[in-house]
Amino acid sequence: MLEADVAIVGAGAAGLSLAHRLAGPGSGRRAPSVVLLDAPPGPLRPPRRTWCFWEAGPGRFDAAVTASWRSLRVRDRGGRPIDGDIAPLRYKMIRSDDFEHLVARDLAGHDGVRRVEGTVDTVEDVPGGALVRLRDRDGDPRVVGARWVFDSRPPGSLPAARTTLLQHFHGWFVRTARPAFAPGTAELMDFRTPQPADGLSFGYVLPLGRHDALVEYTEFSPRPLTRDAYEAAVRHYTDDVLRLGDLEVLSTETGVIPMTDAVMPRRTGQSVFRIGAAGGATRPSTGYTFAGLQRQTRAVAAAIREGRRPVPPPAHSARSRAMDAVLLRALAGGRADGPALFCRLFDRVPMRRLLRFLDGDTRLHEDLAVGLHAPVGPMLRSALELPGLPRRPYERPLNPPTCPAPATPETP
Repeated sequence: MLEADVAIVGAGAAGLSLAHRLAGPGSGRRAPSVVLLDAPPGPLRPPRRTWCFWEAGPGRFDAAVTASWRSLRVRDRGGRPIDGDIAPLRYKMIRSDDFEHLVARDLAGHDGVRRVEGTVDTVEDVPGGALVRLRDRDGDPRVVGARWVFDSRPPGSLPAARTTLLQHFHGWFVRTARPAFAPGTAELMDFRTPQPADGLSFGYVLPLGRHDALVEYTEFSPRPLTRDAYEAAVRHYTDDVLRLGDLEVLSTETGVIPMTDAVMPRRTGQSVFRIGAAGGATRPSTGYTFAGLQRQTRAVAAAIREGRRPVPPPAHSARSRAMDAVLLRALAGGRADGPALFCRLFDRVPMRRLLRFLDGDTRLHEDLAVGLHAPVGPMLRSALELPGLPRRPYERPLNPPTCPAPATPETP
């Protein structure tokens, strides 16, 4: 049996972030020994993906940042731009391959972190710790024993909730024949897309140069689309809305992020915890996760180094989660016009303050000031409705249809 102080199940953003923090400089105590368990290449390992977040000044993972922007834009359904300078914040983009390479490089010099490939079958409490049972690449059983286990794998199903929407998206990394993008500004929400009958949709453009960008179609709605529907939606956005002209699709990405008021369990045993999206790091109203899991893993690493029980803290305050529950209910019930609501917020609230609000970094009076720019009637009715609603399990599949990334550039 392989033994360690900490076992981390899953080497995605949350698992790698926690391992990186535990291997970094501490408070003078001995660095804990860590086993990082990663799925072998195959269907259990997530595809390449992109994470975005905002922060002020230099960040821990800046060496992996693909691009960043200090100017954001939102467009209403008529195309009117709402621009904002978010300095000193920067909106940052990290691709998972670059993040993994950065963390692997930093961990390579630490004897206290060991990486093991295998398919985890069970995680169970035992006196004084927990056991992780897995099968290695050859199918042989192995056991890892640890004082603390942190499981970052996506949950197979969602806990019961009053409201659950999905943020689902399909995007193309494109290269255009003519200069088509303004590298200094990221288009956060472009509502010139056809709006679904049940939910809202928008375009999302992260320019990487005059000719290169990530262009995505995103929906907040109850269910994912088919692969053909995603492709048609992105093609309509690039051809008919953005009018990009001739372009190459360099790669694609597809994802589904639950937007739910479900209570995500952060502890599943005396020594077993959940981190990342599975542990509630996702902000329900936006789908952003990377910043929340950084707050969570920072607190966990500090607790372990200080000899405290490392229960992951909530990534978002109770007040933030309550406001998100009201917003999700208003959107899901059709009471609030989603595009109009978001455009009104970005138009009337300084963008930097609105991003701080979305990060839970505002005080009560600031939250109330932001809330006054939302449609008061629909929000109030949704808030009054929530206490009487039962929590029900989400029974639809979470996985989107497969949209494989082309191995070589293709021209649509």
